[in-house]
Amino acid sequence: MSGPWKVAVLMGGWSAEREVSLSSGAGIVKALEERGHSAIPIDLGASPAEGRDLPAKLIAADPDIVFNALHGVPGEDGTVQGLMDIMGYRYTHSGLATSVIAIDKQLTKQHLVPHGIPMPGGHIVASEDLFAADPLPRPYVVKPVNEGSSVGVAIVTAEGNYGNPIGRDVKGPWQEFDELLAEPFIRGRELTVAVLGDRALAVTELKPRSGFYDYDAKYTDGMTEHVCPADVPADIAQAMMDIALRAHRLLGCKGTSRSDFRWDDEQGVEGLFLLEVNTQPGMTPLSLVPEQARHLGMSYGALVEAIIADALAEGTPAKGAKE
Repeated sequence: MSGPWKVAVLMGGWSAEREVSLSSGAGIVKALEERGHSAIPIDLGASPAEGRDLPAKLIAADPDIVFNALHGVPGEDGTVQGLMDIMGYRYTHSGLATSVIAIDKQLTKQHLVPHGIPMPGGHIVASEDLFAADPLPRPYVVKPVNEGSSVGVAIVTAEGNYGNPIGRDVKGPWQEFDELLAEPFIRGRELTVAVLGDRALAVTELKPRSGFYDYDAKYTDGMTEHVCPADVPADIAQAMMDIALRAHRLLGCKGTSRSDFRWDDEQGVEGLFLLEVNTQPGMTPLSLVPEQARHLGMSYGALVEAIIADALAEGTPAKGAKE
């Protein structure tokens, strides 16, 4: 359908990424209004109890389409997607099945590695077991299975201050999650590739001023330098873009996704590993998808419209979607 559109923008929610989602949603609402569309912001609330009135809010808004600007559970794990499928609303980004798989880092590996996508090894461990012995040789990484924005990531090194074995009183994701994904630590460089529709956009290198690219480094202005396009050999950049696009397609992603990589630059293309695929990448002023789109000459507002147009394209609506 042609515009102008009436768009409900879902934001907020009760995941660890609530504030990021609110920032993304505010930017999307502003961009839509500036381009002549009607935007209805809907904050899912800060708790599941507050979110129970989402169906009533959607019915009251009566949108042409829903822009899903939620991050983490329940907007990125298939929960909200299933609700909108049942209610018959078209919505941006990936559908239910893709969301269920991509939010789970272990399920993502099981889906992609058999198709030749290079990802780190590792396995799920009980947090309690970390206090007895290391699950892998140090250095290794532990992270929640289904959180984004590097929430809860810890790098355990031989020289680190977590203890050996890890101390129960030491702050880390083991305090908040019963299970964690343990992976070998890959030395080298942090890079990311955005995909929009059926096109990989660019490669960005992320250079934190200190430490690694954690939640604070991602969303605190000045803590991370973004180099776009990344200063890497052409064959490495092309390999990353190819992998990101293949992962996007294999998972069945819609709209936009962002694939995060580590590259051991001493190993050439063999040192390239996909870490995860984000199906609801951020749209904040510091976010990487808008930055890569801008590098290619696409404004923030045009990016928002492109994501919506992709969702409205023939063949993308969920069954029973509103016409």
